[in-house]
Amino acid sequence: MRIAFQAVATAALLPATLLAAASPALADQLIENVEGLRIDENGEIDRFNALWIDDDGRIRQVLDREDRRPREVDYQLDGKGRILIPGMIDAHLHVMGLGVAQLTLDLSDTDSLEEALAKIGEFAAENPARPWILGRGWNQEKWGLGRFPTAEELDRVVSDRPVYLARVDGHAGWANSLAMQAAGVTATSDVPAGGRMERVDGSRRPSGVFVDAAETLITRAIPAPRPAERDLAFAEAQKLLHSVGITAAADMGTTIEDWQTFRRAGDRGSLTLRIMSYAAGADAMELIAGARPTPWLYEDRLRLNGVKLYLDGALGSRGAWLKQPYADDPGNTGLPLLQPAELRNIIVRAATGQFQPAIHAIGTAANAEALSAIHEIAENYPGDRRWRIEHAQIVDPADLPLFGEYGIIASMQPVHQTSDRTMAEARLGPERIRGAYAWKSILEAGGRLAFGSDAPVESPNPFPGMAAAFTRTDAAGEPFGGWQPEQRVTREQAFAGFTADAAYAGFAEGRFGRLVPGERADFVFVDRDPLLAEPAELRETKVLETWIGGVRVYDAAD
Repeated sequence: MRIAFQAVATAALLPATLLAAASPALADQLIENVEGLRIDENGEIDRFNALWIDDDGRIRQVLDREDRRPREVDYQLDGKGRILIPGMIDAHLHVMGLGVAQLTLDLSDTDSLEEALAKIGEFAAENPARPWILGRGWNQEKWGLGRFPTAEELDRVVSDRPVYLARVDGHAGWANSLAMQAAGVTATSDVPAGGRMERVDGSRRPSGVFVDAAETLITRAIPAPRPAERDLAFAEAQKLLHSVGITAAADMGTTIEDWQTFRRAGDRGSLTLRIMSYAAGADAMELIAGARPTPWLYEDRLRLNGVKLYLDGALGSRGAWLKQPYADDPGNTGLPLLQPAELRNIIVRAATGQFQPAIHAIGTAANAEALSAIHEIAENYPGDRRWRIEHAQIVDPADLPLFGEYGIIASMQPVHQTSDRTMAEARLGPERIRGAYAWKSILEAGGRLAFGSDAPVESPNPFPGMAAAFTRTDAAGEPFGGWQPEQRVTREQAFAGFTADAAYAGFAEGRFGRLVPGERADFVFVDRDPLLAEPAELRETKVLETWIGGVRVYDAAD
């Protein structure tokens, strides 16, 4: 998807560099007079008053009020009593998708089809030079539409150029007639396995919506962005993440083009975000890294950890793979995207090279298949493997105990529960909902949690996610008492899920995530204590400054 913004690419790379220059690099520093909060060497919450940072940007000492201060340091900062916490870590997002979303059409704030169509038409009128109108964020459930939108409806507002818009979950796309024409899609087009092309009722004619693997029927026709355009998108993503306190993230589905974008930023010194990368399939994994995961590059800012595998689609587009049919779509059990033998072959291929598999599984059947494959293979690949299941949204209660073996990590997104609650109830019915977003049950079974946002599907802001994790309520405090409140985690567990546990899930403990001696000095100044604030207040947390490796990379005052 070529996006017409390359002319300003270089200018967009400047802010992060300028902010980094605002504080000294390679200097012995004392950050004094703070109300500090961290996770200590024993995994416990610890409060402190100062940080001593060495000239490599690592924590040298964590100091309480009664501790003697170093006599001579190169640089001393008065924290003025502000709250200081570890840099927040997002265990699952899509870095380049987030960046592109900042530069294309965003429909996530629309509440009806008509509102979305008006916004699409306005965007097209404001961008007459763009050969394609691209964007994301539509949600027919939020619109109360009761069906997917159609190409005919898109044609009403944009008839002079192709339009392709990704659904909010990224597992379906909405095309106009010119987009289908440009891609050569007709009633007789072959639909790839693991995909579905929606049809006009009573005919074979494509209606304009393409689900999961069928999206490639359209996306293959969209011109690819050039390197300068990718660089701009990455700069936008990095800037946004730092503004909400994110210092590190697991990038799920890294392509070779994404990897080269990260490398270009690292080579020119503008890579500040720490990226734990998971390749977009086994071929990309080997193309990027070769036979083994890469070393940590750019002072622990980039590493190819493993491989992202898609086992099914999403619940909203009815692509999540269920053991029984959807309650609101009898006969449909979703879309398995890998056959059992395929899944196991890729996991073995990854495990042989010490790569970490991260398996996308939403529905009950997908989670059962992922758990089964891990259990079959793990016996032959002992050691610290940290098998990951991404999302783990709807699990058959009978399968929950399986998370307790082989150190399986459920990489989950608390805000999905608040966004999807009513839709999930309609899709699943009352029985299966008991295994939905089952955070506490996974912990009690002996599994581990790592929390993230799935941005750009959701906002990357971690503080609403923390609040959702220990309340099971949305921003309006609904439902009263929490949705399936027995699945709440503690406030401290929610905090760890976005810091130490997210680092552990990416083999980054000891490098960053806790603010312990020897780790990188990644921290955030915020305007309230996340362990004391009321849930509504926590959601409104403001990030004042973000520091990575002892260097300030974001300052709200600027």
